[in-house]
Amino acid sequence: MKGLFAVALGILTAIGGFVDIGDLVTNGLVGSRFGMSLAWVVVVGVIGICLYAEMCGRVVAISGRPVFDLVRDRLGERAALANLLASSLITFLTLAAEIGGVALAIELATSVNYLLWVPIVGFLAWLVIWKLPFSVMENVFGLVGLTLVVFVVALVQLNPDWRHLADGALHPSVPTGEGHPTAIYYAIGLFGATMTPYEVFFFSSGGVEEGWTAKSIKTMRLNVFLGFPLGGLLSTGYTVAQDFGWSWGKFVKPVKAARFHTVVLLVLVAGLALVLTTIDPVKVTEYSVVLSAAALPLTYRPILVVANDRRYLGDKVNGRVTNTIATVYLLIILVVAAVTIPFMLVTKAGL
Repeated sequence: MKGLFAVALGILTAIGGFVDIGDLVTNGLVGSRFGMSLAWVVVVGVIGICLYAEMCGRVVAISGRPVFDLVRDRLGERAALANLLASSLITFLTLAAEIGGVALAIELATSVNYLLWVPIVGFLAWLVIWKLPFSVMENVFGLVGLTLVVFVVALVQLNPDWRHLADGALHPSVPTGEGHPTAIYYAIGLFGATMTPYEVFFFSSGGVEEGWTAKSIKTMRLNVFLGFPLGGLLSTGYTVAQDFGWSWGKFVKPVKAARFHTVVLLVLVAGLALVLTTIDPVKVTEYSVVLSAAALPLTYRPILVVANDRRYLGDKVNGRVTNTIATVYLLIILVVAAVTIPFMLVTKAGL
């Protein structure tokens, strides 16, 4: 049972970060338009997020400090601020989309307009963050996250043409009526949804909450390589507090981390306000994952730098193989970031 709970952090991250509304909307939209032809992007993204999450977990386990804190220490205030602003904007948009998504789901179940559910959803989210200790959030939501298996069961029960699906995935092609620029644009969206920046910050912050040490590396890797493939409100509070050196987290009482909880509350209220403007949550989701792709270098380059700094990790820095693969991914990330906005303009956001 202890081993099962040890994996819960990874599963919680999978629900709150990996399989969030960005992944659900983007994968559903891409699947309906391109079938399995872009499934390879998800595989590439999963490998990338696992690779960099493992680095973040190792940094926390050895240094005892969250990655965002070390980024500021290692690269300076300007680099940290740029990262903070970009990741906070994307996380805010994702939060608003998730609140709207939950409200829309309740509307489907009750036939009550989703806007009436938005304040209730927001209040419940705040109540969970304010009242529940991190360990309870981790274990309860982590175990509930095992219901993700229902998607596998549903797929089997639908009895699809497996050979057709495999052929579409292994021999990708642009369907008739769709252009190559549009396919590239949605590939960018898939990649951005898979490697959303706040995932790694939330994961590393959770490691600090859990008190990871060098002895925790095996458990951390289990979280990464099992939790992430299965599948940010708190992330915004974490990153802001860590950047400014405030007391933060669920391991201290709210009164001793007042600024952390104030940031969380303000971001939540702002997210509710955005959804209550009646803006389409699905559109917010689409833009958030694409902008996420554009901002990826601001998050992943600093992680790679810190993971190679012996002052923080000693002999636990990246090995040659890890660095080679991570550098290849960083080059991919840089290319993706460079072409994101041009393809958004050329395709008119995938229209």
